[in-house]
Amino acid sequence: MAIVNTPKKAVAINPLKLSQPLGAALAFLGLKGVIPLLHGSQGCTAFAKVILVRHFREAIPLSTTAMTEVSTILGGEENVEQAILTLLERSKPDIIGLCTTALTETRGDDMEGFLKEIRKRRPELDNLPIVLVSTPDFKGALQEGFAAAVEAILMEFPQDGETKPHQITILAGSAIAPGDVQEIKEIVRAFGLTPIFVPDLSASMDGHLEDDYSPVTAKGTTLEELRSIGGSVFTLALGESMRGAAEVLQARFGIPYEVFNELTGLEPVDNFLQGLADLSGNPVPEKYKRQRRQLQDAMLDTHFYFGAKRVSLALEPDLMWSTVCFLQSMGAQIHAAVTTTRSPLLEKLPVRSVTIGDLSDFEELAVDSDLLIGNSHVVAASKRLGIPIYRLGIPIFDRLGNGQFTKVGYRGTMEMLFEIGNLLLDAEEEKLHDVHGDW
Repeated sequence: MAIVNTPKKAVAINPLKLSQPLGAALAFLGLKGVIPLLHGSQGCTAFAKVILVRHFREAIPLSTTAMTEVSTILGGEENVEQAILTLLERSKPDIIGLCTTALTETRGDDMEGFLKEIRKRRPELDNLPIVLVSTPDFKGALQEGFAAAVEAILMEFPQDGETKPHQITILAGSAIAPGDVQEIKEIVRAFGLTPIFVPDLSASMDGHLEDDYSPVTAKGTTLEELRSIGGSVFTLALGESMRGAAEVLQARFGIPYEVFNELTGLEPVDNFLQGLADLSGNPVPEKYKRQRRQLQDAMLDTHFYFGAKRVSLALEPDLMWSTVCFLQSMGAQIHAAVTTTRSPLLEKLPVRSVTIGDLSDFEELAVDSDLLIGNSHVVAASKRLGIPIYRLGIPIFDRLGNGQFTKVGYRGTMEMLFEIGNLLLDAEEEKLHDVHGDW
């Protein structure tokens, strides 16, 4: 059991966490034909857009209600209405994901009332789904905004329908990258199951060229798929933050669910594949039996470099949990753990303590580590401390291929093993060179 520490600083120094609206926008980007709309100032939206563009290196459809000082004081209903009408005319979205920000949450805008009044005045919006999610910047973090958006989507779209024996719903949390979704999709289909991912970032944020320009997401979970979720026979929630969304489906349609907090490492992937085999009634395909043997060999090759290494992590809670468990399974020691927000997982982490803090706290705690793990904002601390870094999380803006990277399944676990193992191997060689020089 971990002791959860919360520093009592008046302000964050070099913040680690990203905002709830950014997390909600990312979740909406996994739906087809969507454009997220942030109700706040232009700066709020610009910040989120820059983060996502730099991470994925893609054009990101994201809009704003462009609140000013005057409209903030007088009320934002007119701005919301004008933004929705403009998007309908110019972008023709299938869905609008409407996210609040700290500015409008602090003012106390009645967003549900706004939408009701706007729909009364504007019958042309009758067939346009608008998913509203409350995401104040002043509390929570990316993971919570992402989870809130997924719950709002599942409250809005699924309809009770005929049960489809092989259809399952997979709720992919914020720790599941586009490449991860693609890998999981292939695994699930190999068992003869039909998965509906919410959201499906592998279709929209995986880095691909479309035939024509689109002002909205060209691919992702479709409206038809969202409305058919009520007919799924089971829900797989990937990450503790997706438990609430799974409970929404259970309450609405009686669909049972299971939460998988880890899909990286030998035992977690074994458990996942066994669960799919039990659910489908089909055996594990030979392809994955061979990948398992490859992973076992990779673990033998790399465990010399992981053993007793002190690793410090700065990650969101779901990603923190899976990474800590994976590293410990390879014999590494967790030297420091800093995260962004509260989660039921934190007290259960198999470490002495975890700090809800910023990158200033992380840099102090990470002294004497052998490896740092975090996003690109941790690179500066890595250089000051002289400790190698393995980049993980959002944003990563000084490396390419973030839309394709995978860390789940046997194949993704091998990728992580080799990438981290090579970093540790390089560090060992540098130490030997410092001691012995050129022989």
